[in-house]
Amino acid sequence: MELATVQAFLLDMDGTFYLGDRLLPGALEFIDFLMKNGKKFYFLTNNSSHNVNFYLKKLARLGLKNVSSRNIITSGQVCAYYIRKLSPRARVFLLGTQELAIDFMREGLLLVEENPDYVVLGFDKTLTYDKLRRAASFVRSGVPFLVTHPDLNCPTPQGPIIDAGSIMKAIEAATGVQARVFGKPYPETVFYVLERVGLSRHELAMVGDRLYTDMRMAKEAGIISILVLTGETCLSDLKDSPWKPDFVFSSLQELLENMKKTLTEDECANA
Repeated sequence: MELATVQAFLLDMDGTFYLGDRLLPGALEFIDFLMKNGKKFYFLTNNSSHNVNFYLKKLARLGLKNVSSRNIITSGQVCAYYIRKLSPRARVFLLGTQELAIDFMREGLLLVEENPDYVVLGFDKTLTYDKLRRAASFVRSGVPFLVTHPDLNCPTPQGPIIDAGSIMKAIEAATGVQARVFGKPYPETVFYVLERVGLSRHELAMVGDRLYTDMRMAKEAGIISILVLTGETCLSDLKDSPWKPDFVFSSLQELLENMKKTLTEDECANA
């Protein structure tokens, strides 16, 4: 596998592009290089409690102002897209925030309180016991159960808080029904991008800091995997991991320098 073949990059955010509210080395320069050289890029997030506008504003605060909503993909978008493909105008009982509801309505899906075609669970900060009870009742009666992402906890400055994966386990335990899950590490996000931009798998790469989400998704979807060591993974973690990345760099800065070197070598070879 060669980085020169990559036409589009999927980018994890926290731990790869920024850490909390601080940009990581080479972050802005990497995006500038991609744009100047005609490469596509897409930021990915499992957090379905926010929609793309939230992340656009955060990236702008950090200094990345020349991106659009098309450059950001949330697990909620992927889930809604999947449902629409199966059943346009499907009726959905949604456990999620208002921002997630907007994503589903943009796909033409109908949000209902009774007789749903699907029960969908997101990172629902508005969750009530009644919503949980009704969701379990629908699932128990045979309505398909979908979850936007599997994260058990969501990191916050005050410490981890309960995320969709933990709520999913409660509904699964109560109903005996296993959910269909989206988001990283599941490959549907990759398939969504490939379909949207019309690329082949060897032209797409995932850049992230986690082996069990970012690298696992890349491996299972058959795309190039690039690990950066600015987040939670250390080199020593690779030894026992079943998901070995194709490339490992200390940061986006080192990845950028490698790509610049490759581009210069190609230009010299073609001169």
